[in-house]
Amino acid sequence: MKDGINSYNSLLELIGNTPLLKLKNVVKNFTGSFYAKWEAYNPGHSNKDRIALHIIEEAEKSGLLDDKSTIIETTSGNTGFSLAMVSLIKGYECILAVSSKSSEDKINMLRSMGAKVYVCPANVKADDPRSYYQVAKRLHEETKGSIYINQYFNALNTRAHYNSTGPEIWEQTKGKITHLIACSGTGGTISGCAQYLKEQNPKVKIIGVDAYGSVLKKYHETQELDTNEIYPYRIEGLGKNLISTATDFDVIDKFVKVTDEESAHTARETTKKEGMFVGYTSGAAVQAIKQLNAEGEFDENSVVVAIFPDHGSRYMSKIYSDKWMKEQGFFDSDHAEDPKKVEYIQ
Repeated sequence: MKDGINSYNSLLELIGNTPLLKLKNVVKNFTGSFYAKWEAYNPGHSNKDRIALHIIEEAEKSGLLDDKSTIIETTSGNTGFSLAMVSLIKGYECILAVSSKSSEDKINMLRSMGAKVYVCPANVKADDPRSYYQVAKRLHEETKGSIYINQYFNALNTRAHYNSTGPEIWEQTKGKITHLIACSGTGGTISGCAQYLKEQNPKVKIIGVDAYGSVLKKYHETQELDTNEIYPYRIEGLGKNLISTATDFDVIDKFVKVTDEESAHTARETTKKEGMFVGYTSGAAVQAIKQLNAEGEFDENSVVVAIFPDHGSRYMSKIYSDKWMKEQGFFDSDHAEDPKKVEYIQ
């Protein structure tokens, strides 16, 4: 506070300390108590604000950045936006290699934050020179004074959540948490939270959410990367066709797989029933809760926290578009098209 005015000096001061919200209607009659860690409360509307700020500030402390530096990263959208936001505020250039699976909304948001965006084909192998992994590496090599964030293989990704998200959840639940449900992409969020929570109480059960078409669940169970499991899927920021070193599989108790279609409908359902405008991966987290509840995973003493990574506004041209849902074949006898249409008064 300066001159008696209660204000913040920068958006960066708003990162973290996101609220825990009790879920009610979408988990009605479920056994246990269920809460959402609402990461859309961050100024960049996702949990990736945490790693963007932490990694860049650690690079500054290490002397890796100066006023002419460029930040380069591989992203499905959210990390890119957070990096672009932090870079803009701190005065760095930002170049992003983005998967074509990312929504048009996300790509436009990256551009609006001043980032230069390279859109790369999603359905190619990780070592293909056109993949967003390889494009980011090439751009790093070609750009003088750049640093490559490399969130998939950067231990600071995990550490950011060990330092912030994990302790917040422990404090907010007064140490009563019994289950953490988190989608796993790079694995930084679930791993950092899990490392902290397991240190406080080894009995806290950590459950990762994976996609069909991703290798994570089987790798966790067998320690083998089965490329036969890899095929295209639609959920952004969830699952992987490679094994990220930011993922600490030892602190994850098990994985649950969810489908594209059910996760999309569950996201829409959560928005309508809870009034929280949630993203695709938040729908996946709630879908995992539904499946686990049906399997008898929870009891009356369960205190379940699901991380809701981002905001539904990132998916207006996807899961919240009836046109897109119809094109994916997601409307059928079990999931009818939204009957509430827009009427234009002439």
